[in-house]
Amino acid sequence: MRTGTFARATALSGAALLALSACGGSSDDTAGSTAGSTEGSAGGGAKQVNVYGTDGNMGDPLGEDFTEQGALAGMKGTTPLTELAGDFTSRLLEINPDLGTTFNYSGETYDAMVISALAAQLAGSNQATVWAPYVNGVTFGGEACDSFSACLGIINAGGNPDYDGISGPQSFAEAGEPAEASFGILQFEADNTIDPANNRYVLAGDVANAATDEGPAPAAPGGTGDQLVFGTLLPETGDLAFLGPPEIAGAQLAVQEINEAGGVLGQDVRLEQGDSGDTSTDIATQTVDRLLQAGVNAIIGAASSSVSLTVIDTIVGAGVVMFSPANTSDQFTGYDDKGLYFRTAPADTLQARALADLIAEDGANTVGILARNDSYGNGLADNTMANLLSDGLSEDSVRKVIYDPTAANFSSEIQQMAEFNPDAIVVIGFDESSRIIQGLNAEGVGPQR
Repeated sequence: MRTGTFARATALSGAALLALSACGGSSDDTAGSTAGSTEGSAGGGAKQVNVYGTDGNMGDPLGEDFTEQGALAGMKGTTPLTELAGDFTSRLLEINPDLGTTFNYSGETYDAMVISALAAQLAGSNQATVWAPYVNGVTFGGEACDSFSACLGIINAGGNPDYDGISGPQSFAEAGEPAEASFGILQFEADNTIDPANNRYVLAGDVANAATDEGPAPAAPGGTGDQLVFGTLLPETGDLAFLGPPEIAGAQLAVQEINEAGGVLGQDVRLEQGDSGDTSTDIATQTVDRLLQAGVNAIIGAASSSVSLTVIDTIVGAGVVMFSPANTSDQFTGYDDKGLYFRTAPADTLQARALADLIAEDGANTVGILARNDSYGNGLADNTMANLLSDGLSEDSVRKVIYDPTAANFSSEIQQMAEFNPDAIVVIGFDESSRIIQGLNAEGVGPQR
C-alpha cells in the first residue's frame, strides 16, 4: 500500500489529483525586495512573482549555494515523491547516516531492485530476457504484498504477487512505467532549506491506464538457479550527484533485505556499483562496459534521462534490463527498448500535470518557463506548457525560454524573463539553477522576498 493517508480528494483542471497529506544564496550584488513582493524590472510596479522548481533542483543542495537569508524563501516545486514511512528512512540511515533528510528517489531505487528480483523468481531464471516479461505483472493483479519477503512467500506458495512498494503501488502501464504516481509539493523556507514536515503530496495519473497482461505463466515455485547480479549506474559525480547518496542507499538496502529474506533462486543477489557521471563526460559508457563485463543481469539507473539515452541501446542490446529509478523524460515511453527498459519514476507527462495544477492553484495568469536544453528540460517544459494552455491560459501568456546548461552565463535568458515579467516562473534545471535564480533575484523576478 502507498504510505501515508488520504486527506481529501480534489479535481483540478479536469485531472484527478488526490491530496495525501497536507501540512501546512545569492551573490553580494543580488538585489531583492521586501513585504513579500518583488519589483519586476520591466513591469513598472510591485507584484508577486512565484518561482517554481522541479525534481532536478528542488533539494537542499540548491540552498547551499545561497548565503543570503531568504534568497529562496517561498520557492515551490514538484518532485516524484511519496511520504516515506519512518521505518524505511530509519533503515536507509543505517545504511548511510549522512543522508540527513534527503531521500529523493531512494524508494524508487529500492522498488526497482525488488520488482526485478521478484520477476526473476517468478521466471525461474536470472536471464533478463526471460524475466523481463514478468516485471509489469509484479505491480498489479494478484495478491497484495508490501515487502520482498511477503511477496516471495506468495510466489513460493504458487501465487501471484502484487507488489505495493515504498514509492507506491506502481501499477505499471504497458510501457513499463507507473500509470499513477505520487508527487511531493516542496517549498524552501527562510533559511533556504526544505522542511519535509511541510511537504504536501498529490497523485497524478490513473491506475485505469495500467497494463492488463500479467506476463507468462510462472515457473514452478521454489525454483533455484544462477545468481542474480545487479549493477548501478547512479550519479556519484556530475550535475545530479546530490541524488546519488539516497539512490545508492536504496539499492544497498534492497540487496541487504532481499538476501535476508532468502535471496533469489536460492542464492544471494550481488551488487556491482558504478558512477553515471553526466553528459559532459564519458563515465556512463565506461561504467556500462565494466558492468556488462561483470555479468550483470540488470542495471539500475541512470538518474539523468540524457545519460540513459546515451547508453540504453548498449544495455538492452546486450540482453540486460535497464531499470531507472529517476528517468522522467517521455521519450522512453515509446522507445524501442526490446522490452528491457523499465522505470519506477513517472514520466514527465504526469509531473507536468501536477506542476501545472500547482501553478493554477496559486492563481498565476502569466507563466514563464526557463528550461535546460536536453531531453529532461525540453520534455517537461513542453508538457507543462501544454497543460497550462489546455487549462485556459493563452499562448501570449505562457513563454518558454530554453537555455544551454553549459553556457558561461544565462544573462540573455534571464533578461528575456525579466522583460516578460510574468506572475510565475518555472526553472527546470540541475545545479546550474542556482546561478539562474541568483540572476532572477538580481532582476527582481526571483523568489527572494
